[in-house]
Amino acid sequence: MPTALITGITGQDGLYLAELLLAKGYEVHGVIRGQNNPRRELVERLVPDVRLHNGDLTDLSSLMRALRDSEPDEVYNLGAVSFVAYSWENAFVTSDVTGLGVLNILEAVRLHAGDDPGRIRFYQASSSEMFGKVQQVPQSEGTLLWPRSPYGVSKVYGHYMTINYRESYGMHASSGILFNHESPRRGEEFVTRKVSKAVAKIKLGMQDEIVMGNLDARRDWGFAGDYVEAMWRMLQQPEGDDYVISTGETHSIEELLTVAFTHVGITDWRSHVRQDPRFMRPAEVDLLIGDATKARTKLGWEPKVAFEELVTMMVDADVAALEAGW
Repeated sequence: MPTALITGITGQDGLYLAELLLAKGYEVHGVIRGQNNPRRELVERLVPDVRLHNGDLTDLSSLMRALRDSEPDEVYNLGAVSFVAYSWENAFVTSDVTGLGVLNILEAVRLHAGDDPGRIRFYQASSSEMFGKVQQVPQSEGTLLWPRSPYGVSKVYGHYMTINYRESYGMHASSGILFNHESPRRGEEFVTRKVSKAVAKIKLGMQDEIVMGNLDARRDWGFAGDYVEAMWRMLQQPEGDDYVISTGETHSIEELLTVAFTHVGITDWRSHVRQDPRFMRPAEVDLLIGDATKARTKLGWEPKVAFEELVTMMVDADVAALEAGW
């Protein structure tokens, strides 16, 4: 039975990945920050077979303990301060966790592996936000990185540090440059979940409007459940490498709103939407669209859930949760 250790297991990716690995017969361990973490109960409810370890990406010793206690064959580093808007207000914390945290977990894995650095396979969750002010459309593994937020800058640091450990120490280390991926488990601070929950509330008469920022920004949105399979496939390859994971389609915030509102029978939705400059990014990423040719050819990976199906799935889940009183 292979064993995996997941940081960031309380997030949507961590939960979907844990489910995938358990279904494949893995023994799964997760690193969780703080004994009173409010999301611990969610993890224990959704994936009760996962063994949890207290740890923090900013604390090397706690990561060493988690590795000692789990003895993993694979480590998936999904932990990060991942809300982009937050990163301008808290650039230091974002850099410490999302950037230097990658160095900590890489070093912990290297030290734990000892004389056989390739025996533990490592996955780093890189991000399309690294492309920022895009220099090429679509973006591939070779596209110049030009991040436009403290979060993006931190991800670039972690991405290159992963490459450096692969090249310097012979570690089996891979980075997945994941474009936006969403699900009903997405945090409510993210725009897709903000829209799906607000639309559900408007449908049920619980609120009248949603306040938004830039409606013209475009993203390449996929389903998180599809993307975690790509993570797993990367670590089954003979050698570590970097892969763009995306749908290859781009959609605007306006399209997101149109699909969500139309799904609940509201076609004239603009009266329910108010724009506010407070929700505009200081430096916007205008067009992100990925070229996942390498993942399709080398990993045999393809996204299964299309954009409209993803949005309606999220709206339906929020309607059902609200009706159930959750």
